[in-house]
Amino acid sequence: MKKATLLPLITAAAFCAGFTFNTIITPPNKTATKMKKVTGIGGIFFKCKDPNKMKDWYQKHLGLNTNDYGATFEWYEGADSTKKAVTQWSPFEETTKYFAPSAKDFMINYRVENLEQLVEELKKEGVTIVDKIESYDYGKFVHIMDVEGNKIELWEPTE
Repeated sequence: MKKATLLPLITAAAFCAGFTFNTIITPPNKTATKMKKVTGIGGIFFKCKDPNKMKDWYQKHLGLNTNDYGATFEWYEGADSTKKAVTQWSPFEETTKYFAPSAKDFMINYRVENLEQLVEELKKEGVTIVDKIESYDYGKFVHIMDVEGNKIELWEPTE
């Protein structure tokens, strides 16, 4: 083979080998991937005059399997049909302060991934964080306010 042909081939092979090696040893850029925020509805909470009467009505007329907290809907996450998840439905006393500082009669709980990282991102974006992250055996929670003053509960379920 002629030197004029061999030199470009060797150069191209060296470039490809170097690029492949660099791709293999370089960790992926984690900031390049947009962080997943909300993964689903974790619960719907609303105020009413008589939560027990409301739970009884929904049980009798719509078949909700109610308990002290309302009703829990179990479902399986899309891609992993073995991974169970829940959505909570809960009536609260109309005098509850749990939705404060919002004056609204409802609050939505959103399921999220990596709550700590999300809260840091929301702080940078100027979102009002109402309280500190709290951890329980069923997950981590924090409350934020949306642009119209609705209190929102963010929940990272325990796996």
